[in-house]
Amino acid sequence: MEELPQLVRDDPWLTPYADHIKQRQVRLQESLREIEASHGSLANYANGHQLIGLHRVDDRSWRVREWLPNAKAVSLVGDFNEWDADRHPLAPTEHGLWECSLPADALKHGDHYKLRITGVDGSVRDRLPATVQRVVQDPDTHDFSAELWEPTSPYEWRNTAHSSPTKNPIIYEAHVGMSGEEPRVHSYREFANTVLPRIADGGYNTVQLMAVQEHPYYGSFGYHVSNFFACSSRFGTPEDLKYLIDTAHGLGLAVLLDIVHSHSVKNLSEGLNDLDGSGNLYFHGDDRGEHPQWDSKCFDYGREEVRRFLLSNIRYWLEEFQFDGFRFDGVTSMLYWHRGSTSFDHYDKYFVQDVDEDAILYLQLATTLANQLRPDAILIAEDMSGMPGLCRPVADGGAGFTHRLAMGVPDFWIKLLKHSRDEDWDIGQMWDTLTNRRRGEANIAYAESHDQALVGDKTLAFWLMDQEMYWHMGRGDDHPVIERGIALHKMIRLLTFTLAGEGWLTFMGNEFGHPEWLDFPRQGNDWSYHYCRRQWSLVDNKELKYHYLANFDQAMTSLSSAFGLPGHEFPNQLNLDPTNKVMCIERNGLIFVFNWSVDRAIPDYRFKVPGTGEYRLVLDTDSTGFGGHGRLDASIAYPVNKDGELSIYTLARTAQVFARTKPGSGS
Repeated sequence: MEELPQLVRDDPWLTPYADHIKQRQVRLQESLREIEASHGSLANYANGHQLIGLHRVDDRSWRVREWLPNAKAVSLVGDFNEWDADRHPLAPTEHGLWECSLPADALKHGDHYKLRITGVDGSVRDRLPATVQRVVQDPDTHDFSAELWEPTSPYEWRNTAHSSPTKNPIIYEAHVGMSGEEPRVHSYREFANTVLPRIADGGYNTVQLMAVQEHPYYGSFGYHVSNFFACSSRFGTPEDLKYLIDTAHGLGLAVLLDIVHSHSVKNLSEGLNDLDGSGNLYFHGDDRGEHPQWDSKCFDYGREEVRRFLLSNIRYWLEEFQFDGFRFDGVTSMLYWHRGSTSFDHYDKYFVQDVDEDAILYLQLATTLANQLRPDAILIAEDMSGMPGLCRPVADGGAGFTHRLAMGVPDFWIKLLKHSRDEDWDIGQMWDTLTNRRRGEANIAYAESHDQALVGDKTLAFWLMDQEMYWHMGRGDDHPVIERGIALHKMIRLLTFTLAGEGWLTFMGNEFGHPEWLDFPRQGNDWSYHYCRRQWSLVDNKELKYHYLANFDQAMTSLSSAFGLPGHEFPNQLNLDPTNKVMCIERNGLIFVFNWSVDRAIPDYRFKVPGTGEYRLVLDTDSTGFGGHGRLDASIAYPVNKDGELSIYTLARTAQVFARTKPGSGS
């Protein structure tokens, strides 16, 4: 009898789907054998960015090559030849490639160029090469062009990438362009010099960068990518991005790229769409190539050239820029032909119905490649479907991601704040929602991300305090709405941090309750940058209350380095008390007590804890340094009594964390 995949052995409910899981493993191994037989290794196979595009061959020549199997004619045009298509035509070669050579002195650093392509449909368009690594926009015409990038001196790295915190990533999600306070686009170097130190001081060990891959519309938040190998020139040069990553590594921070391989812009002037006039080069040529919700194009993962293009993109960002891993955007859309527009209420929907097996093969190849190039790479899937095995090794029958975003958690908190009174909150529902995940598949917990900060939605702070934040955030202003908001903001984030995953994520500014929303410059707001920035002066001003939330966030993340939280040990429910609305939880040897009541303080609250000995208070949301009232004495010892209980003073709308200081006998 053939041995079952480890994924099935760990979850007997998957037994009916063992053949599907095994077939995915077999297909991956067959693909890897074919790749290794033809190219020697997967890394060699993922070298399309070195073969396609404009490259210097040696001191005497340049070569331009492009995959355009259905094109009728192709020419290289640009500043260097006065945009004359007759002077540098490309000739068709094997495998659908077109190419030509130019003498070394024909081109120089900074030249702008494009490909003039006559498509199979008779269209004639100036297009950007598929693997172009530098794209710039004309400030007057707003037209995008490829720019030959060959600086005199290559960037010299000062810091080697350190080991990524794959077991316990504490992630700071950030957007470089809106990372400053002035109403304008900010740069890679400004971010490196001013924001990275804040992130490191805040206790984070990982930075996740959004909007790095070039995108024509700033307001897309970087998710409508046009040029997959080009770092956005809005924020600076490739050397500037390398400086940012190098600086982060020097501060002990890993850096993740928010990579988009789920779709691409439809734009004909900037992106890959209809590059050779056939309608189905990189994308499906039928309805499967259209993403109805995102108004974009969907890749054909079943086409070898497309897989190789995307795998080359993985290698490029890891090697050229020394990223430490990726957050893969839109994985749910990749996995299913319905693009995620259904409920996932039966295992059939993960293995039988509307599953794009070509996309699964691509993702397995991508995670395999990333692990070969960077064994400690952090690989996060933005998936809301919960496909079993997505975050398990490919050897177990999984897709190879290290983590999945806990996407249902922010929605839970927003719905609770939007539709329920505090008095009606169900602590059992909190526990069930925040612990509802597959054992053995790590999740990144978060209470809010950039999605909740965008215009049309609200951050936790804004849901809790709304317009009162404009008038009552002064340190001496005791306003009930603000007091409630600050108290619950801390508790919601700490409970999510404690229960909802094996890692943590926050979006830039949310850690201190940044007011208002994000709104990118667009026609509807007269192209204003007013809401497209981060107001660090609020948290820096000690006369305002924002620094209390930042202080608490720093203390919370410090639990990561001191006690290994969140970690991979699953939380243990010690006591759920719906009458008093008190939750008692153990994780990684720490005891957490949350009192969600609006008015009930209990001086001698007792509950059983594992082991014996003595505990001390290591985090208290009611501390004055966190905007609380300081009603508990942190110097008091909490012994475990003869009945195996702790006795504590629990206060309404507060949470405390206790660590054992004196293990007792038998503990």
